[in-house]
Formats: sequence, structure tokens, C-alpha cells
Amino acid sequence: MWGTQSSYLQFEIYSLTMQIILPYGRTRLAATIPDGIGVDRIEVPETPPAADPLGVVGAALDNVLGAFRWEDFSNGKARTVAIAVNDKTRPVPHQHLLPPLMERLAAIGIPDSAITFYIAVGTHPPMTLDEFPSILPEEILKRFRVVSHDSEDDDLLVDLGKTPAGTPVFSNKAFVAADFKIVVGNIEPHQFVGFSGGVKTAAVGLAGVKTISRNHALMTHPDSRLGEYETNPARQDVEEIGKKIHIHLALNAILSQKKEVVHAFAGSPRAVMEAGIPSSRQACQVEVGSKYSLVISSPGGHPKDINLYQAQKGLAHAALITRPGGTIIVVAACPEGTGSPHYEDWMQGKKDYGEVFERFAAEGFRIGPHKAYQIARDASKVRLMFCSQMDENLSRALLLNPVGDLQTAIDMALLDLQPGERIGILPHASSTIPCPPGPQPRKSL
Repeated sequence: MWGTQSSYLQFEIYSLTMQIILPYGRTRLAATIPDGIGVDRIEVPETPPAADPLGVVGAALDNVLGAFRWEDFSNGKARTVAIAVNDKTRPVPHQHLLPPLMERLAAIGIPDSAITFYIAVGTHPPMTLDEFPSILPEEILKRFRVVSHDSEDDDLLVDLGKTPAGTPVFSNKAFVAADFKIVVGNIEPHQFVGFSGGVKTAAVGLAGVKTISRNHALMTHPDSRLGEYETNPARQDVEEIGKKIHIHLALNAILSQKKEVVHAFAGSPRAVMEAGIPSSRQACQVEVGSKYSLVISSPGGHPKDINLYQAQKGLAHAALITRPGGTIIVVAACPEGTGSPHYEDWMQGKKDYGEVFERFAAEGFRIGPHKAYQIARDASKVRLMFCSQMDENLSRALLLNPVGDLQTAIDMALLDLQPGERIGILPHASSTIPCPPGPQPRKSL
């Protein structure tokens, strides 16, 4: 029997077992739930993708939002153009976003030689040349200069002062110096900045370590949370960084859970965010009737679980709808390990989450160790089980409580499930805003 309640799907089990299937890297994992246990698949109904994604993007570029005007950069007014794009950890559909953008730039008289793409890696390692084809179409790589940012190379950075929150703004010098600055990406949920998109691709992705560290330190503020924009101090600090850089144009997509283009918005970055966030909410936000004793969570497969640094969001989002003392099973392939040597080094010798909190408080905010804090913040309130491709000794040293396989983890967790309790399944946790019962955060926009 199928039914719906509060925008999520409920399954009543009448066969001996029910099979659940979760995204896992570039494949899927399957397991079974015994007869008589109710399962809620916490996911918005699938949003139909755009029938003509290139046409949708082209229409967005034809109908720009805010104060942006193409004529301000036409006929030789922009001798250099810088385009910031996300790295391999973000599923941005560049094959649909970039061709219409490049056509528009050519139409206003900008030659290929004036354009440089900057891969915005933030504090992730710089991407290598052989990795570029994994994120950019072959035609782009043939026609244009492409470089990867390095947040730890001070020679690449320029000092732009401080934001009102006191964040020192160090940004990619060459990007800042361009006459016409463009950011390309997605608008989707973010666990403490509220939403990605807008200036964030450059404001964080092309920033120096000092900038990112100070901005991300705001994640401990109670208003720095998933799905918040206007009242989110971390996000508004990102906006202030963007103002310092003087970003002119944002081109952003809203994606379905299958990573297909649903909508596109272009124009002044803030106007793009204001127009795009309601669409992102519609594509991502789910009302949940009650908190669960057991939540099984997948970040959403590749690239959301390319490493632990990204997959941690699967735990953070699941924790929102798990009761204290409940169990969260995180299913994340993590083929590239943790994604942060700084995090691994910092965690050496830690015996429990209490040590994580104590040392993090004593040392102050640092990129890398902040991931340990985020995991401890949520895992200390529940029983965490972690199913991945990572070495079990490493996972154990990181206090992740690794399990050999998903079925084993489920069988163990079910031993603590009380009669009548339902199980929550988050198949695309990183791109889902699960709204738990009780007082809700203020909704902006």
C-alpha cells in the first residue's frame, strides 16, 4: 500500500521483506527490511527536468535579473573575462550552462582569448590537468584557458580588506583583476551557509585559507543553518566577500535529485539568489512528521560522497530528524578517502568525541579540524554507523564506527527499534532539506 504524508512517501510492508536501494558512489547499495516495519522514504516527489535544458539556460541569459546589463560589457568594454566554476565535488551541469553563456559572450564581441576559467576548489586540493575533463566539456578545454585555484598559495591572492563580520578577504588575484567576473554553479541546500549559489563559487571557492577559515567559523552560530539565507550570518558574510570581489554575473541552475536541470537563473548575484531559493526549496524541502529512532542516509552518490569531507553532510542532514540516542547509518563510498589530510592529522590519537570538542574549543576554528567538530557535534547525540570503501582502521581512528556492509548495520540497528517505530530513509541527504516537527527556523525568501 502506498500513501503520502507531509510530502514524504510511506511504505507499509506486507511481504516478508522490503528491499531498499541507496546511491553509493557511481553505483547503488541494496539491503532488506523485515516484514512489519514501516519505512519512510524522505524525499520530495521527483521534479520533472527541463525538456530543453540548453533552451532554459539561454532564456535565463536573455532575461537577466537585477541591475546586470550585457551592454555594460560589450564592444570592447571588457578586455578580460574571468569565469569561476566549481570543482569535481559539485555536480554542476556545465555541459548545459556553459555553451549558451559562451555564445552570449561571443555575441557581445568578447573573443575566446579574453576568457579564462578558474576552477574554484576552496580548501580542496587544486585540480590537475588530467582531471579537468571530469568537470568541463571538451569544447571548453580546447577553446579556453583553464586554471585551478590554490587557496594556500599566497602569491595567487590579493588582500581586499575585511567584511563587516571581520573576515579578512583574500581572493584570487587574477580573477579579481578581470574586467568582467562571472560565477557559474547550482543553488542547493548547504548545511551551514543555508544555500550554495550566487557569489559563493568565487567568494569561497577562490578565497585564501584565512578567508575560508574565518567565514566557516561562523558555522557555530545558531542561525547558520540549513535552508536559511537572509538571517544566516555565514551566508551574509559570503555575500560581503562577493561585494569585495565585485562579481558582475551569476548563472545558476536548480537541479532535480537526478542532477538534471529544472530551472536556471542569470543576472546580478543577489537577485539570482532571491529568485532561485524558492525554486530550490520546492525541489529540496520535505516536511517530516516525527523524529526517527533509525535513519539510513546516503549523501546522494557521486560526487556527493567522493570523500568524507563531502559525505559528512549526509550525517548532518540526517541528524535533524533523528531523536537523541537514535541511530544513523551513513552510506557513502568515499573512494578518495577523507579529502582532508589536515583533518586526518588532527584526529590522530582522539579516543572520543569529548576530546574533539575540548581540543577544538582550545585551539579555535581551523579548516580541516572543523570537519571533526561537525561530525562530533552530530554523532555524539546518536549511534553512528558508517558504511564506506574507506579503510576500516582509518574510519575507526576517525571515530566513525565503521561497519562491514549495509545489511549488517541495519540488522544491528533494528535490535533497538521499538514496536511500531518507523525507519527514515534519506537517499539524497545532501540535497534534501528535511524539516523536523516542532518550532521551525525562520524561513527567508
